[in-house]
Amino acid sequence: MLRFTVERLIGVAITMLLVSLMVFLIMEIPPGDYADRYAFRKYSGTGVNVTEADIQAIRVDLGLDRPMMLRYFDWIGGIVLRGDFGQAFAFETSVNKVIGDKVWLTAGILFATLLLTYMISIPVGIFAAVRRGSSADYALTVVSYLGLALPNFLLALVLLYFANRWFGADIGGLFSAPFRDAPWSLAKFWDLVKHLWLPAVVLAWSAVAYQIQTVRATMSDELNKLSVTAARARGVPERKLLIKYPARLAINPVVSTIGFDVNRIFSELPVVAAVLGLTELGELLLRAYLDLDMNVAGAILLLLTFAIVFMNFVSDLLLAWLDPRIKLEA
Repeated sequence: MLRFTVERLIGVAITMLLVSLMVFLIMEIPPGDYADRYAFRKYSGTGVNVTEADIQAIRVDLGLDRPMMLRYFDWIGGIVLRGDFGQAFAFETSVNKVIGDKVWLTAGILFATLLLTYMISIPVGIFAAVRRGSSADYALTVVSYLGLALPNFLLALVLLYFANRWFGADIGGLFSAPFRDAPWSLAKFWDLVKHLWLPAVVLAWSAVAYQIQTVRATMSDELNKLSVTAARARGVPERKLLIKYPARLAINPVVSTIGFDVNRIFSELPVVAAVLGLTELGELLLRAYLDLDMNVAGAILLLLTFAIVFMNFVSDLLLAWLDPRIKLEA
């Protein structure tokens, strides 16, 4: 297992190196740079005639005139050695300060969504497989199809409406009014936890529906295997039999798609965040692109990609633990 883990860690390091190169190239693709945007903002409507020499002077002052590879090594070196993502030009401060709390809030939404997804889908999928053909199984199938059909943003609007209509609750955003600008404390953290359930439910909605069907299908297949029949013939208690044999293997497809679920959450989060008034990285990424502030955009893309790569690494370890055959084949 140690060798398997080290090999996967080396793979993560190589993947992130290649990802960092791709992210930096994406940062270089848009025409122009922040010097053009800075000159436009500063002198637009003033009647001042801005020359190419003026823009080049701004570019030199910001360090944007240096060769691309030199800027890449400075950028990635600062991240790896000092945890410094560089200067956020549009905000006139460091990238670390700009993304600050938004990174941890986005991570909180992500892990709350993943936790809710698997806490519901795995036991419900197993139950549906064991009770295959029953009224409960058919009801869960209908709920699953509804989950796949109903868009997340529409579910967010419905939940907001009923929460306000029935309970008079203001559950938009991630904090209550007294805690939005307050320093971090146990009370503020608990207030965050009380608000996380809504975005977690909305973002987990379609994933739960999909994973229930996945677990149900794989569990049904495992239940029909000869190893389960043999264990039942030996008198193994039914609950122990289900957990030890079919259930353990049935969740393999779910574990293997953790990275996919993370990517899906990041893709859907900006729209859901706009509906619910959440503070997260998606809106900041769009704003950074519009401002051509590529240090901020690159930092967000790198962090989001790292989250996906890391969760794929966790998925590999969980699969190896659940099914030792994977370690032997690696």
